[in-house]
Amino acid sequence: MQTLEQPTTLSQTRLNLTRRPRRLRQSPAVRGLVRETQLTTADFIQPLFITDNPEPTAIESMPGISRLPIKDLLHECETLASLGIQAVVLFPHLDPSLKDAAGSQALNPDSLFIQAIRAVKQAVPELLLIADMALDPYTSHGHDGILNDTGTEVLNDVSATIMAKMAVLLAQNGCDWVAPSDMMDGRVGAIREALDAHDLTQTGILAYSAKYASAYYGPFRDAVGSAQAAGTHLLSKDSYQMDPANRREALVEACLDEEEGADVLMVKPAGAYLDIIREVREHTALPVAAYQVSGEYAQIHAAAQLGWLNLERCREESLLAIKRAGADMILSYFAKDMALALR
Repeated sequence: MQTLEQPTTLSQTRLNLTRRPRRLRQSPAVRGLVRETQLTTADFIQPLFITDNPEPTAIESMPGISRLPIKDLLHECETLASLGIQAVVLFPHLDPSLKDAAGSQALNPDSLFIQAIRAVKQAVPELLLIADMALDPYTSHGHDGILNDTGTEVLNDVSATIMAKMAVLLAQNGCDWVAPSDMMDGRVGAIREALDAHDLTQTGILAYSAKYASAYYGPFRDAVGSAQAAGTHLLSKDSYQMDPANRREALVEACLDEEEGADVLMVKPAGAYLDIIREVREHTALPVAAYQVSGEYAQIHAAAQLGWLNLERCREESLLAIKRAGADMILSYFAKDMALALR
């Protein structure tokens, strides 16, 4: 039982406590020794956007992030590697004139995306090169797959078949991992089978296993141009991306991707889905990735610009939470900034 002794002075007031957890918080040295979660540069994957414009194009809704032509992309990859970032994930931004309903540029062996992959792998071979895979950057309607004749449904099996062909093309041109982000049923199995059939057994699959139909993707859709193609930031992908209300369903998706041959399972978004990251972490022995998405990045910047939040502290706290929830690797637009801060 706690008793309060009669003090002679205020500083002599003492509770009779056996355990005082604050003893392990009293100095930077102690806090460092007992810290349970540590962020390191090796935790991060930097997303990068590619453009055919001759100069970098700033993305207004994502402060500090630009679409990069290949020459600037190579310089950025070299800089990231020098800072200790070990992996990047690439996203294409196509001229609208190249888009069509079938997303045919996705299978163009001389597309801007393929040229960029070849260039990065040649210039910075030590960097793990991940190619995002979905059809929304290539389609005139902005969806991640092929629509039926009436434009009312995304066709699952046709879209997954195209994704498998796309994976082979990307791997043959130098990417180390493919990252299917479309959420079509069975696409991981189709991709693994196609890669193995083409003797690409060492190409890894980073599966967007639990990708939710989130409201946090708006700035990203600006970045890749799918919002422009669709004519709205609010394009509904509810028929293939997951319902934000569902938790158990994430485990169904993750287990299916594991069975079909995924090497890494990913949860997207990260910040609003820490419980999902923990659920997946506790149900698989595979590495778990989490994507701190564009909306999470943008809202921290916006609040900091208004003076409402401290950018650096909120940036680190948000990333610590993602790692603490169980993520082994984090895709984040803050990756470069964190590498600089951790030097």
